Amino acid sequence: MAKEKKAPRPKAVTPKGFRDYFGQDVTDRAEMLRKIAGVYHSYGFDALESSAVETVEALGKFLPDVDRPNAGVFAWQESEEDGKGDWLALRYDLTAPLARVYAQHRNDLPTPYRRYAMGPVWRNEKPGPGRYRQFYQCDADTVGAASVAADAEICAMLADCLEEVGIARGDYIVRVNNRKVLNGVLVSIFGFDPNSNVKNIDADIAALRETLEKHDSILRTIDKFDKVGAEGVRELLTKGRKDRSGAFIDGVGLTNSQAAKVIDFLTCRGKNNVETLEQLRAAVGKSGIGEEGVNELQEIATLLDAQGYGPDQIVIDPSVVRGLGYYTGPVYEAELTFEILDEKGRKRQFGSVAGGGRYDDLVKRFTGQAVPATGVSIGVDRLLAALREKGRIEARDVGPVVVTVMDRDRMADYQAMVGELRRAGIRAEVYLGNPKNFGNQLKYADKRHSPVAVIEGEDEKARGVVQLKDLILGAKIAESATLEEWKERPSQFEVPRADLVAKVREILAGQDAG
Repeated sequence: MAKEKKAPRPKAVTPKGFRDYFGQDVTDRAEMLRKIAGVYHSYGFDALESSAVETVEALGKFLPDVDRPNAGVFAWQESEEDGKGDWLALRYDLTAPLARVYAQHRNDLPTPYRRYAMGPVWRNEKPGPGRYRQFYQCDADTVGAASVAADAEICAMLADCLEEVGIARGDYIVRVNNRKVLNGVLVSIFGFDPNSNVKNIDADIAALRETLEKHDSILRTIDKFDKVGAEGVRELLTKGRKDRSGAFIDGVGLTNSQAAKVIDFLTCRGKNNVETLEQLRAAVGKSGIGEEGVNELQEIATLLDAQGYGPDQIVIDPSVVRGLGYYTGPVYEAELTFEILDEKGRKRQFGSVAGGGRYDDLVKRFTGQAVPATGVSIGVDRLLAALREKGRIEARDVGPVVVTVMDRDRMADYQAMVGELRRAGIRAEVYLGNPKNFGNQLKYADKRHSPVAVIEGEDEKARGVVQLKDLILGAKIAESATLEEWKERPSQFEVPRADLVAKVREILAGQDAG
């Protein structure tokens, strides 16, 4: 009889584009989100937690990465006997689910509805260095407010969030534009508004469809302006270009003169907002939608100026487009302006950490009625990386105080110690591994980055004392101290058992001061 083959063991590896987060990473993120939530709350926004899974129909197809499977989302079909189960997908952002939530519960929610949400999102995109398929977002949105005062408020709140978490003024800029202005420029290129209703346009239908497709391609191409520059965008708008890998990317197919108008629009930012707005009015010409967009930007600039937000915080910038397809009006992006070194040691600007805009048609998909909305999304992992880069987050990972176990039969005594420490607000744990080898217990404490180890053997118990080992000081002494210095500054000492909490607190305070 043939020997039955054993099933192969599964490989313990994360899928491509995903990663695991440990201790300090999770703690740092939670602290940063707490600060951002505080700003959102101060502006009157309420928290919302919605499902991570939505129907594909509810999510819609708005991602720029349309060449990916399932239009860039992780989707699957529920199995039913008739084969007609719903298609479900992991959310790709927190905005599309908000539209569904508001449409579903609009009769119970206040109008305007101001909410913030934080959590992971998933995109079926090609992974790369620093680019993951699962990442955290932190959003704030106002639904039901048509006034651009809501957009101005979002921009102000974004600036406040960045400063609250530790990004200094001068290290960031919030850039604002308007999709209506871009559409006005496209009117001058194509001769009609790409967002107009097809039945109202006296044009050849085949040519019209081709133009509408180009409109979306132009948006995705312009969104690459920061990465490839004016010349790169010009090539992508016309015949195409080679990327860094040498692969050729097909162009949109505009003529050189058409592409030139788009480039002129992208690069017409002036010395100040007044000059930029003047140049935008010239760029949109007689387009009604374009003029409306410029007027909205003018109002946003006025409102922000009245609140004291200066050009070192928020500016009008025509090069901001945003890649998502659901934006209909003002769009904004927060960019960190300080330099970092890339993986090859070259200097580059850190780049964008947040973005958003107005999406007045997203809820309409569900209700049939226009519902104005605007909001912003902060890329949590990128902002966290920026704070580490600027030294706003300490790299030190401080673990708990470890109470070692010298006698298994006295576990109750050791648990009493950690109980006292915890009630005093000190993070502490009892070593729960095999206590036979005391050296392994100290190795464990070292691996946990523990600041202090508590030792109480039979002798210490009889004399009513404990040994405290300052692990941080001990490590420093081991690195550089002479024998004489080591004798003068012992890292382990004896204290009365009754003084355990006070002495541990004293050691921790000394470590923080050092």
